[in-house]
Amino acid sequence: MVRSEKSFGAVVYYYSDRPYFLLLKNTLKKTYWEFPKGHANEGESMEEVAIRETKEETGLCNLQLIPGFKHVLKWFFTFNKELIHKEAVYLLIKISEQDKDKVRKSEEHQEICWLNFEDARSLLNIKSNMEMLELANKFIIEHEKQKTLF
Repeated sequence: MVRSEKSFGAVVYYYSDRPYFLLLKNTLKKTYWEFPKGHANEGESMEEVAIRETKEETGLCNLQLIPGFKHVLKWFFTFNKELIHKEAVYLLIKISEQDKDKVRKSEEHQEICWLNFEDARSLLNIKSNMEMLELANKFIIEHEKQKTLF
């Protein structure tokens, strides 16, 4: 029997001359860089979970959810000899450049950093995370371009 799990998270960025992405280095998986994510509490929407988990894992508060971006990752893993089907839904959260220095790591993470797209992509070691970052980067660049037209 396969158990299902669902979590929600965010690709967090600030925009200066280009997007800079927040990556968190997992404490348990020493070489694994990731994005904030976690499970929903009773009655929470995916947006509420993405915002809450980002606040809990980074200490950031002034979070702006960017509409139009939603990316779903699916995979299987084994835990305590049980096969689990995992689905993680990621949204896009922007912070101001001034707030970037307010970030702090939680107990879940041993390191935290802001990186441009190329450097962030080089730290990710899971192909689906690389692809999601690439889609987020393209979305952000287009989003920022649209803002300058008006």
